[in-house]
Amino acid sequence: MGNRIQLMDEMNRLHHDVLAMGTRVEEDLRRAIEAFKTQDVELAKEVKADDAVVNALQLKIDDQAAILIATQQPVARDLRELVTIFKVTDNLERAGDHAVHLAKAAIKLAGEPGFRQGERLERMAETGCEMLRGAVAAYLNRDVEEARRVAALDDAIDREHKALVEEVLELMRERPDQVKRAARLLTTSGFLERLGDHMTNVCEAVVYMVEGVHVELNE
Repeated sequence: MGNRIQLMDEMNRLHHDVLAMGTRVEEDLRRAIEAFKTQDVELAKEVKADDAVVNALQLKIDDQAAILIATQQPVARDLRELVTIFKVTDNLERAGDHAVHLAKAAIKLAGEPGFRQGERLERMAETGCEMLRGAVAAYLNRDVEEARRVAALDDAIDREHKALVEEVLELMRERPDQVKRAARLLTTSGFLERLGDHMTNVCEAVVYMVEGVHVELNE
């Protein structure tokens, strides 16, 4: 019984750290959106610098989970949850990378006239924030229905990405002088599209953690 209580205490600490990591990544993504919208170079630089904090949180959580697997002899349900943590932190870290990519785009495009397609990027990022927050909540609450709801939001990101690609390719044909800047939009949109995929991965991991089956959501 004592070992079980200790394991639960350690798992609760891990949940706290996962929540802290998810919150930090969401904050970075929201600041990156703001930097992109306002062409705030200093704010974008802060987002880039903050990536080190996210990376450190991932290492801390993964190390703690590995120690628990090695020392606490978790039963099947606990083991699934501990294994799931690695997938959650990996995809959160990648989401943090995409916040950095958006911040870099804000720096590169600062001082230039905005493209109307930038609004699509902003909507993609906002949906990404909603998915990130929901995916972390689904993990912490072991909520399969929430995981499925969140994964379905990826369709909205995919639609925005597809529309942006079509519009920007047309722009590049009509305005060859804008090719370099337009290409930056395409690259950034691709990163945000993958952000949705990473949050879908977290949702799939939640289903595995709770039900013990591997699923592909939002095929």
